[in-house]
Amino acid sequence: MKSIKNLIDLLTLEKVDKNTFIGQNYQAPWGRVFGGQVLAQSLHAAYQTVPKDRFAHSMHAYFILGGNLEEPIRYEVDEIRNGGSFTTRRVVAFQKKKAIFNMSASFQIAQKGVDHQIDMPKLADPDKLQTGLEQIEIIKKINPKAYERIKYSFPEVFTFKPVQHVAEFLANDHPPYNHIWLKTTEKIDVPIQMQHQLLAYVSDYWLLLTSSIPHRKRLNKTETFYASVDHALWFHRDFKIEDWLLYAMDSPSASNARGFSRGSIFNKKGVLVASVAQEGLIREES
Repeated sequence: MKSIKNLIDLLTLEKVDKNTFIGQNYQAPWGRVFGGQVLAQSLHAAYQTVPKDRFAHSMHAYFILGGNLEEPIRYEVDEIRNGGSFTTRRVVAFQKKKAIFNMSASFQIAQKGVDHQIDMPKLADPDKLQTGLEQIEIIKKINPKAYERIKYSFPEVFTFKPVQHVAEFLANDHPPYNHIWLKTTEKIDVPIQMQHQLLAYVSDYWLLLTSSIPHRKRLNKTETFYASVDHALWFHRDFKIEDWLLYAMDSPSASNARGFSRGSIFNKKGVLVASVAQEGLIREES
């Protein structure tokens, strides 16, 4: 995917009828549909069925089956509730008449109320950091196969600047904390609905991998299969994804071949704009 326009086109679904939409697939190099794509497309489908004054504040999703890259995805929206302040939608994604994913989303009108947030961690400014691709150059000559695999963690349409140096971070065991600055590589002018969809897309990068950080020496010696099982995202405040956002992640637990990770997303001024949680499969294949 070469440009942000390509990504927006991917997330903008074809409307079949009032509650049915068709989406195409990013040809992910790992051979199955990228979870962030389905998260974002399902949110796009839900947004098409709610009043214009309602904005997503939360979404909760389960990945049921791995998606086939060669098969378009059919999204069916169930209008669960249309309330005075809140609107609820359920979205199921199908391929070949089998459900591969389902998601519930809640939308709310703008309302005043109490306001507080946690503080953003005090970390290096993104202007002082290398990009992720620059950080992994050292791996290219030492382990070309690992380099190619890690490279796909940095999509072309986003700029990532990890606070912890990626090459060293993935080579050794560390406490389960991970911090990455991110933004789109291009300036964009899109409404908050699309901002939400783009953040849903990018929120699936690096989150599950955070659960592997305390176990890198062990996992680096074997083939390991990673897959998202569920994903939750809460939108707290407006943001611009073309500006730097800090994705502050941690993993409280890993057990039974599953890793659990959380994320707090701040803008550069320290405003908490979103929160994320995910559990995923981390299975040693050999």
